[in-house]
Amino acid sequence: MNGPKSKIALVTGASSGIGEATAARLAQAGYKVYGTSRRALHAGRRAFEMLALDVTSDESVEALVSEVARRDGRIDLLVNNAGFGVAPAGAEESSIDQAQSIFETNFFGLVRMTRAVVPHMRRQGNGRIINIGSVLGFLPMPYGALYAATKHAVAGYSESLDHELRTRGIRVSVIEPAYTKTPFDANFMAPDATLDEYRAAREGVTRRVNEVMATAEQPGVVADTVLKAANAAHPKLRYPAGRLAKRLRLLRRFAPAGLVDAGIRKDLRLDAPAAPQTARTARAF
Repeated sequence: MNGPKSKIALVTGASSGIGEATAARLAQAGYKVYGTSRRALHAGRRAFEMLALDVTSDESVEALVSEVARRDGRIDLLVNNAGFGVAPAGAEESSIDQAQSIFETNFFGLVRMTRAVVPHMRRQGNGRIINIGSVLGFLPMPYGALYAATKHAVAGYSESLDHELRTRGIRVSVIEPAYTKTPFDANFMAPDATLDEYRAAREGVTRRVNEVMATAEQPGVVADTVLKAANAAHPKLRYPAGRLAKRLRLLRRFAPAGLVDAGIRKDLRLDAPAAPQTARTARAF
């Protein structure tokens, strides 16, 4: 599987969830895969090696990319997956520090990794960069505004970057899943400026997210989409991952804006009174 002709893939945030499933799927397909997490983990039964990486640190990113390049002489595929969210909350309920923190990982971490890897791909004359975005890169998420903002930023950055690098043999794609069953919520930050005015709506959105999560698709669906984009002879910019994501993409593209707006409010029950209730949050998109 990992012979001299294996392509070299680097997957951030690969300790669990979408990142782990993606790294495993790429290894199964014949890539030599390096997964990363903030803490070095033993490979265990994984088919890929885990390396320590903090995407919020310039030094950590440079050291990791240099080490992979030293070992194998090239990097063929970068999958930017590392990220986290804020538990459902009104945008007013997160401080500026909290907003900066989520952008530091979800967006600037992706930018750091891209800037470190692209010079190697330019010298090679080819490469693929695949960014794990979300349907929230083209849809709003009330009570998830900061996370949605990072995914809108990822979409805009990716599309612009693809135009810049295309003539150099490098392509950029965004994978856009919807609800996915992962332990993503284990790293949620609680809002640090909660207001009682938002309590009922916040708890209502949390309940609705948990309801939808009961039938959410597995991370393997996203991993399969990453592999499809990585191996495509003519890669597309955007790949919806899963049935719901495909439906939402079509809805956003063809439905009247007013209908989409009303559908979001109805689905999240934003215009209905919400009874107080505590619920466990799960990964939304």
